[in-house]
Amino acid sequence: MLAMALAPEGGRLLCSERPNPQLGPGELLLRVRACGVCRTDLHVVDGELAPVKASIIPGHEVVGVVEALAADVTDFSIGERLGAAWLASTCGRCRYCLEDTENLCDRAEFNGWTRDGGYAELMAVDARFCFRLAPAWTDVEAAPLLCAGLIGYRAWRKACEPRPVRRLGLYGFGAAAHLLAQLAIAEGQEVFAFTRPGDRPAQDLALGLGCVWAGGSSQAPPVPLDAAILFAAAGELVPLALQAVRKGGTVVCGGIHMSDIPSFPYHLLWEERRLVTVANLTRADAVDYLARAARAGVRAHVTTYALRDANRALSDLRSGAFSGAAVLRVGEG
Repeated sequence: MLAMALAPEGGRLLCSERPNPQLGPGELLLRVRACGVCRTDLHVVDGELAPVKASIIPGHEVVGVVEALAADVTDFSIGERLGAAWLASTCGRCRYCLEDTENLCDRAEFNGWTRDGGYAELMAVDARFCFRLAPAWTDVEAAPLLCAGLIGYRAWRKACEPRPVRRLGLYGFGAAAHLLAQLAIAEGQEVFAFTRPGDRPAQDLALGLGCVWAGGSSQAPPVPLDAAILFAAAGELVPLALQAVRKGGTVVCGGIHMSDIPSFPYHLLWEERRLVTVANLTRADAVDYLARAARAGVRAHVTTYALRDANRALSDLRSGAFSGAAVLRVGEG
């Protein structure tokens, strides 16, 4: 099979022919049609998340059709279209799994980081961690939902936990934010979009999706926010977001990696403001989100690349060359 794998020295991917994956118990083989290009992939390639497996194949926003099944897999059929996300497997026995927080499992595996992912023509997946996808989405539309959509949804749930949210700020208006904005607006919230300073295409996308305001990340919103979610991996935005939310407001850090948060005066956190993070996702998140997103008519704004152009896609993501999400077209997607 053709695959894009991390070069031994890191920093880039190499295109090569690799042996087809061999299935273990409980696994199925996906013929990949589309794979989203996520900022977490960039963190792996750039070494900010040290690769656990040599020459890892990135990719965890995977849409494909079932090519083969292990003998003990009975829930799916050959030819069925499925999605695979970041969380690849869990132990099912640690305290976190038993407390319905499998996203924190001590022995979790992750597609595209600890096991080979979807930047390839074929991918072996734990069948328990696959999801059926609404037929209304094309392959390339569905791919970003499987991480950008899911992590945005989990961050949104955290933001809405303590108090009702009417005004929501999203810092870093890329793949996750533009998907979450659609869901939040459908749920009746006013969304305020914070982009890189001067990023008019991202601001125009936000306003076109129904956000009530769009501006640079260093700007103050026109009104106090009830909650804010940071998708940008920039720790210096945390004090700005805390300053933007009202008393009792919540700031959620939605990334798996972030630069250091600078020191800030205590009064920004005082008055019962909360600063929380999200880590990974659960299968329950996926089932709930995919159903909600389908009902709300969520659609990804997508720039597509060929599999062999994965390095260019990652470079464009790094530089902010596109708005919305990037997806590799691998098969018929």
